[in-house]
Amino acid sequence: MGAQLRVYKRRIQAVTATKKITKAMEMIAASRIVKAQRKVSASMPYATELTRAVTAVATGSTTKHPLTTEAEAPGRAAILLITSDRGLAGGYSSNALKAAERLRERLAAEGKEVDAYIVGRKGVAYYGFRERKVAESWTGFTDSPEYSDAKRVAAPLIEAIQKDTAEGGVDELHIVFTEFVSMMTQNAVDDRMLPLSLDTAAQESSEKGEILPLFDFEPSAEDVLDALLPRYVESRIYNALLQAAASEHAARRRAMKSATDNAGDLIKSLSRLANAARQAEITQEISEIVGGAGALSDASAGSDK
Repeated sequence: MGAQLRVYKRRIQAVTATKKITKAMEMIAASRIVKAQRKVSASMPYATELTRAVTAVATGSTTKHPLTTEAEAPGRAAILLITSDRGLAGGYSSNALKAAERLRERLAAEGKEVDAYIVGRKGVAYYGFRERKVAESWTGFTDSPEYSDAKRVAAPLIEAIQKDTAEGGVDELHIVFTEFVSMMTQNAVDDRMLPLSLDTAAQESSEKGEILPLFDFEPSAEDVLDALLPRYVESRIYNALLQAAASEHAARRRAMKSATDNAGDLIKSLSRLANAARQAEITQEISEIVGGAGALSDASAGSDK
């Protein structure tokens, strides 16, 4: 019985240590969410105004440009998938991977070849395990991305959209990331970055009551679009990275809170078992003492006779 009690005590100590770790991770994730939310909010105005500017230039000219012109027969697409570098975040990365798989299947059904660009060790490991080809990959910054990281990710994508498909280029750029809605809700979404859907952008501006400005282009609309292309792609990727980071911290906080609560419940259960084992041990000791005392009493009574 004593051995069983020692087993329970060791398990309680181990679970208590785990609970301290998960609680600390929960608090760290909670503190980082606020900072990540501020970055998301700060990046939105620039991304919105840049999209409006691109839409205004494109609708105000007849220039054909990779930023706004649909290919007649698109045959190749690129998918930028944003996952996490670390685990312990519930279904955060797996949801993004599932969304990317659905997009990949849809593009393949349309007859398009797909090039994969991966951000985060979880996505790289997923594709590596399945021996799938990855055009480019980046790791080490998913929980706290900077604009320089977005520029680094955007560079090969911009190069790919500017090339002909015969030279290894692509006709479309898609991005899969986890959109931060609230502390409790994060949705894995896929969005087409390029070519920019002018009808959708104009409709969104109309719904917000915005009027697209009219511009005179100097030296030309094409030169303006050439200058805006990298800025547009970088801003979209940066905003997606920031939303993904906020979503990752929120998912990790929720996962660690669940782990902490489960550890507390397990400690209570083990404590009850340990108390029951201790009571059984005490009862057995008392029984042995009473039995021994009775035996001594019987022995003394027999010797007196």
